[in-house]
Amino acid sequence: MIEVAAFAALAGLAAMPAARGRAGGRLLARFRAGVAGVSIAAVSVVALAVLGASVAAAGGPATTTPGGTLKTVRIGGVMVLADANGRTLYWFAPDTAGRSACYGSCAAYWPPVKGPATAGPGVTGTLSVLTRSDGSVQAAYDGRPLYTYVGDSAPGQANGNGLNLNGGLWHEVTASGLAMVRP
Repeated sequence: MIEVAAFAALAGLAAMPAARGRAGGRLLARFRAGVAGVSIAAVSVVALAVLGASVAAAGGPATTTPGGTLKTVRIGGVMVLADANGRTLYWFAPDTAGRSACYGSCAAYWPPVKGPATAGPGVTGTLSVLTRSDGSVQAAYDGRPLYTYVGDSAPGQANGNGLNLNGGLWHEVTASGLAMVRP
């Protein structure tokens, strides 16, 4: 967003007509060129700092959400699995039974559910655990690793359902199994 505003301001400066032939016009044109150069440099430094901070945050170790007792909740007429805090649980299409394909920045947006987890009311699938490449233990449902989504800001949301991010599709885990997803 910062880059867009900065480039809009620079475009406005570039679009302003310069007075030619007058001493004051040449001075104004030099001033505008200097301001534009300094503005471009400042925007570049800020953009680089934001990019560096994003990469550093995403490249850190994956944070996990506590597993605890899993339960079912109704979201949009569908019964889905949720963690102990009521956060919707997701599965990642590129994962395979017993192996997560979500690491690094992926795991920053889709925190793995820490294992082991226990089944609460309505949870009919088989719960298990898998060991991630970093040695942490992740909960799995019917063999598929479980995740939450940072885009869900409160219990009862399923903002990650159907998203194609981080190399594949994400689906909420329905109480009736992994194969059934909402459109």
